[in-house]
Amino acid sequence: MEDYRVNEWTEQLGNWQFRASDEQTWLPARVPGCVHTDLLKNGRIEAPFVGTNEKALQWIDKQIWEYRTTFDVPAERLATNKLELVCEGLDTYADVYVNDQLVLSAGNMFRTWVADVKSCVQAEGNRLRIVFRSPIEEGLRKLEANGLGYPAPNDDSAIGGLGDKKVSMFSRKAPYHYGWDWGPRFVTSGIWRSIYLRGWSGLRPSDVFIRQNEVSAAVAKLTAVVEIESERDREITLNVGTDGVEWSGSFRLQSGVQTVELPLTIESPKLWWSRGLGDQPMYTFTVEIVEGGDELARRSVRTGLRSVKLVRKPDAKGSSFYFEVNGIPVFAKGANHIPNDSFTNEITAERYRHEIASAAESNYNMIRVWGGGIYEQDTFYELCDEYGILVWQDFMFACSMYPGDQAFLDNVREEAKDNVRRLRNHPCIALWCGNNEIDVAWSQFNEEGGWGWKKLYTMEQREKIWADYEALFHRILPDVVEAMAPDIAYWPSSPMQGVTNDASQHAGSDTPSGDIHFWAVWHAQEPFENYKTNIGRFMSEYGFQSFPELKTVRSFAGEADMALDSEVMLHHQKNGRGNFLIKDYSDRYMKDARDFASFLYMSSVLQAEGMKTAIEAHRRAMDYCMGTLYWQINDCWPVASWSSMDYYGRWKATQYYAKRSYREVIVSIDQEEDRLSFHVVSDRLDAVAGTLAWTMVDFSGKVLKSGSTPARVAANSAAVALELSVSELLEGCEPNRSVIVAELVSGGEVVETKEHYFAYSKFLELSDPAIAVREVEGGNGTEFELSAKSLAKQVWLQSDEEGIFTDNFFDLVPGQPRTVQFLKRGEGGRAFAPASPGELVVASMIDYAR
Repeated sequence: MEDYRVNEWTEQLGNWQFRASDEQTWLPARVPGCVHTDLLKNGRIEAPFVGTNEKALQWIDKQIWEYRTTFDVPAERLATNKLELVCEGLDTYADVYVNDQLVLSAGNMFRTWVADVKSCVQAEGNRLRIVFRSPIEEGLRKLEANGLGYPAPNDDSAIGGLGDKKVSMFSRKAPYHYGWDWGPRFVTSGIWRSIYLRGWSGLRPSDVFIRQNEVSAAVAKLTAVVEIESERDREITLNVGTDGVEWSGSFRLQSGVQTVELPLTIESPKLWWSRGLGDQPMYTFTVEIVEGGDELARRSVRTGLRSVKLVRKPDAKGSSFYFEVNGIPVFAKGANHIPNDSFTNEITAERYRHEIASAAESNYNMIRVWGGGIYEQDTFYELCDEYGILVWQDFMFACSMYPGDQAFLDNVREEAKDNVRRLRNHPCIALWCGNNEIDVAWSQFNEEGGWGWKKLYTMEQREKIWADYEALFHRILPDVVEAMAPDIAYWPSSPMQGVTNDASQHAGSDTPSGDIHFWAVWHAQEPFENYKTNIGRFMSEYGFQSFPELKTVRSFAGEADMALDSEVMLHHQKNGRGNFLIKDYSDRYMKDARDFASFLYMSSVLQAEGMKTAIEAHRRAMDYCMGTLYWQINDCWPVASWSSMDYYGRWKATQYYAKRSYREVIVSIDQEEDRLSFHVVSDRLDAVAGTLAWTMVDFSGKVLKSGSTPARVAANSAAVALELSVSELLEGCEPNRSVIVAELVSGGEVVETKEHYFAYSKFLELSDPAIAVREVEGGNGTEFELSAKSLAKQVWLQSDEEGIFTDNFFDLVPGQPRTVQFLKRGEGGRAFAPASPGELVVASMIDYAR
């Protein structure tokens, strides 16, 4: 995102060692890293994700750990007037010593810490030592001092050996480290981001922000906001250039840190668009600081020019909630994102690219960075810029109340400044959100609402807790966003209807304003059909669990563990009765599985069918509903969870379903009692006109009935193209052996094909489909044409190589072959590239059903 060429130098510090403070032996360490992974690499602990090893590793977070290295500073570098130690990520309570002198004490994982070390650094043999105090012991100390305690249902204090003592909310540290209902409890310590020396003299531009005041196709009115640190008063000229255009201004600097602003105007700018609406051009802005004709410093930043707005306008049904990019309303399609690993240093650039490229392949245009994880690495946002994926960015607060003492509030304010400053040039950032689910969990203005938290406290305590909440999420965080990134909206909590200071503030399952998290399907065991009747203006969370595939399960479990109720399988299910909820829903909708491996397949298909029901219901409700972000795209360890890709990045059935349901134009078929409705939904910016043809066939491919009708849907909208009577369609036909196939043809091309069944998969009368596979040459190499003699339900293609297929988990109707291609992961430096799948295995539901 940024490129430096200034009168300063930086040097990453390496050759690290670590130890427990009560041990003598120092071991090699990797930085960035953490204690857990360093212990693993040195053979001191067992693999954390295997079996139930998590339980045996809870001692680690109660120790004091030390990291050390030595470094030299050549004379010419030592001569610079300023010499600083920059710590971009210390996790979390750290005392930093240079040559035995304490230079800083850190207490926030999410902040950048800088120490002036000029006075204590010498030319050779400098010693740097960082002591990480136990986050658990620090939390317990703060809990005792607080005397109140706060609810934190996902803080797995029991497995951590703390009983009912919840301490996560006292530390500015990734909440998911303390456990979640999809993740383990590994409360890490260590140097988790870059640590380096920085030297400079004279002045340095410490930050450049290209504020986008007004952006349209005609003109971009911008401001270069440049923060400069200068050693003395001076007169400078600031030159800013991009794409062959330059601007200049003269400024008088004073000693210290100040901000100067230079207005910029670009005629007919190249606009950055979210995926599906256009390209993602980026501008590089280079800032030069000149004094008396001499260039003193230079810094470059990249950004995309766009206008992103959250539109909330009252209407007849409540109030809208949607994003507008360059004046175009966007139906948000995507998922929630959690950290890709329990140990953040294990997340490589390739893993980030795989996730974001998978999102793009699946037709996402938005990802929500959920508030119980981390502010992601720069690479994540750079990839979202590149692929046109909008980012709903939470601040890191989730599912807990938080303290409001002045030290905590001040700490959060600086955290917010650091992260807004770091991310605000990324065009992908569409929203800053204060927290996840706290407003609805507490439900201040609804005495019987919420999760029962208020009942744990006296009225005086409740008033104090809510006042602290408002200080954080209604004042401090929005003030930082307004001051530092005024072109991006702030939303206090997800979900909520809006700040009204009465009961209408809190979101329900289908409230007509704000955003909604709908969890009655799953937690309350409501049927999938209820996804169709609980629809809000923006569905920012909903989801259903599945297991990963057998290859992934075998990475943490042995053959003896292959049962729903085995100790290992229950340990790799963090949602209480989760395994049995999957089984309960599977009994409703799916055929009985032959064995445990078959049940893994059935669970994946089950999840996919549920998410398809939800996604398409939300898209059919456009433009009342303008966003659908299911929970969740990824995992932080191998586990049964709500993810659509498992820990290893392997696509579950849901990821393929999402790819189809998030296409630019879809046909969605909905059955309600005797009415079968054919909807056409389009994200295109021009109208779609064509013919909707439908054919009803039996499972052998025999045509039973057919018809067609002209179909037209306006730009960026949804419409019902056809309605039929179910009873008339099924007259003389067997509902368990009949399928409707609909095709939307426009401009001579098949835009979309969709099947509809009249019974759940559980009741379909399937027979051996005799699937045939034929290799064919396509434009990008080998493709595979699949056909079947009778209906093949949920065809699953598997390969030796790691990668994806262009389509998978699809139905093969006799007489309607399907052509697919294998895309190998990470081939040739790309996210995916056509390749041989190695051994190709093809199966369908009948192969896994009893």
